[in-house]
Amino acid sequence: MRKHAFALGGASLLLGVSVIAAHAQIETTTPPDPPEFAAQSEPVFVGVSDILEYRALDSYNEPEWIKTNFVDTGKLPPVEERLPAEPLVYKTSNMPDGVGTYGDVMRHVIGGRPEGWNYIGGQAQGWGGIDIGLSECLTRTGPLFMINADELEPLPNLAKSWEWSEDGHELTMHLIEGAKWSDGDPFDTEDLMFYWEDHILDQNVSPLNGGTPETFGVGTTLEAIDEYTVKWTFQEAFPTQYLYAMAYGTFCPGPSHILKPEHPKYNPDNTYEEYKNAFPPEYLNIPVMGAWVPVEYRPDDIIVMRRNPYYWKVDEEGNQLPYLDEMHYRLSTWADRDVQAVAGSGDFSNLEQAESYVEALRRSAEETAPARLQFGARTIGYALRMNFSGNGWGEPDEREQAIRELNRTLEFRQAISMAVDRQRLGESLVRGPFTAIYPGGLYAGTTYYDKDSTVYYPFNLEQANAMLDELGLVDTDGNGVRNFPEGTAGGQDVEITLLANTDYATDTNLAEGVIAMMEPLGLRVIANFQQGTARDDMAQAGQYDWSVERQGAEMVSVVQGTSGLAPTGPRTHPFHRAGTDGTLDLLPFEEELVQIVRDFIATSDNAERAELMKQYQQVFTENVYSVGLTQYPGALIINKRFKNIPAGAPIFMFNWAEDNIIRERVFVPTEDQPGHELHPQTLPDVPGGGGPISG
Repeated sequence: MRKHAFALGGASLLLGVSVIAAHAQIETTTPPDPPEFAAQSEPVFVGVSDILEYRALDSYNEPEWIKTNFVDTGKLPPVEERLPAEPLVYKTSNMPDGVGTYGDVMRHVIGGRPEGWNYIGGQAQGWGGIDIGLSECLTRTGPLFMINADELEPLPNLAKSWEWSEDGHELTMHLIEGAKWSDGDPFDTEDLMFYWEDHILDQNVSPLNGGTPETFGVGTTLEAIDEYTVKWTFQEAFPTQYLYAMAYGTFCPGPSHILKPEHPKYNPDNTYEEYKNAFPPEYLNIPVMGAWVPVEYRPDDIIVMRRNPYYWKVDEEGNQLPYLDEMHYRLSTWADRDVQAVAGSGDFSNLEQAESYVEALRRSAEETAPARLQFGARTIGYALRMNFSGNGWGEPDEREQAIRELNRTLEFRQAISMAVDRQRLGESLVRGPFTAIYPGGLYAGTTYYDKDSTVYYPFNLEQANAMLDELGLVDTDGNGVRNFPEGTAGGQDVEITLLANTDYATDTNLAEGVIAMMEPLGLRVIANFQQGTARDDMAQAGQYDWSVERQGAEMVSVVQGTSGLAPTGPRTHPFHRAGTDGTLDLLPFEEELVQIVRDFIATSDNAERAELMKQYQQVFTENVYSVGLTQYPGALIINKRFKNIPAGAPIFMFNWAEDNIIRERVFVPTEDQPGHELHPQTLPDVPGGGGPISG
């Protein structure tokens, strides 16, 4: 690890009087209320037992063409032999349109490109719902938006039940018994332990969604008791928040019988990079536990997925799910996803690019519109995040280290916050009652948000400039850009790199807005625009000064990804991680946040949790832990022919809309099926992988 000496030079002498005096004159307030937005819809709240249960039924059914073409010809065992002893059963009473019919396809359009199918080894499948369609996890969070508050806890999934020890340090989980991967291989604890021991605990592997040992609690262990039982042991008592970490996408095991022979631990001839890339997009029929299996891939054109003949969920009439036979993922752009969904050439979109809202609403209001729009709460929020690591994460050079010391200075963060005109930023994306001022921290309208605990630094460019002057950051060479004090980073111009994702127009638009707003402040901010995977890799490696990004589930639900709300471990936090020596150089207010988060995790008392989040929100926003930019609602665009779409399904809350709407029970009435399937009456190869589809 490189070590850097840093001092603010003459500015450090001013901190005792001038900056404190300037700080005393800062005017703060609570943020304005978000504008009313009548297009938002509300969910119908139910209990977990209203949605599903695990039990054996008297008989089971499947599409007639599978029985005729596959079972009767001996290519597949009967459906009852392909299902677990007690499949997951969806309740008819919770299906908005009741028991469905088989057939049809849901056509998605995505902007991502697949790296391959080894998601637990770190490969992205292209996003847009592909991974949610092919992988299943221990627990499930997507449908939680409709669960009664007093029952709020992740739904069972691959783990059908669990119980805590008396002292709360041990959690015993029971897996579904007799379930199979899509190639017929049994699913059991070997798959879980392979994921845990050879991916989560192996620092040479980076699972797709960043699962680390700290994700499940520092010191946590997992052991297999038998074929269908595992036991977790935690340092904390009753840490129910880790049940959320066992859902998409941090505990979704892969097929050990296929992956293990390629892993360097079991195949010393392979490197970790070779293991990660051993299953490229061209490798078809990778065994999955999800409802659909990848069967066709055409580069820059399409990914096709067909129904999993071994899927382990049914409806109350014994019909094996899914109802939809096929999934399409057209490889285009994220903006095109919205356009095609509104036009009817695509069937589904998470409308999250605010720039498209007005036109999408106008088109959907037409009588002949093929799709409907369903807006949720304001659960999309962007923030300017600063790299807080002062002791080596990302191996900073002298300039980068100097920027990090500024990032760690409260007055600097306050000045940056006051230089951001949030109202103008939001209106630059879309005019109307969509966007709202976002000071940072928890989103307005979410469960734990408290306006009175939120400290807002209103736009005040004059005050912001004065504060930077007091910090000794002045333009000494007359080029319009402030310089570091003499003796710091060579007294050079204060140049800051800003990382942003080019996959989304909103990310780049907001980043460009921030860059423009820093010019009157005398700071030169240089764009570092990267495509999604490259941007994520740089962020994970700590190779950035600032980053404009959309924040995750922890700012929406709080109970999901809770440990990431503060640097509770060396690798739990998105913008403050340990240096190469494994230590975290926490500031005093960060230590306070860490304690609040740990207290939140340790209690199950709802009143106490609400009070703790008020404290969290105040400490976070008062100290400008990140600079909030804007927040707005997303909208689900869905073709009108699809049934069983739950009311109020958000595009993102506990998970993405593809999970929220429970796609495996979505259907299209037979008379409305337009015949878009590319591979009708075919199934993925059974057994194997890598071969052509069967027909």
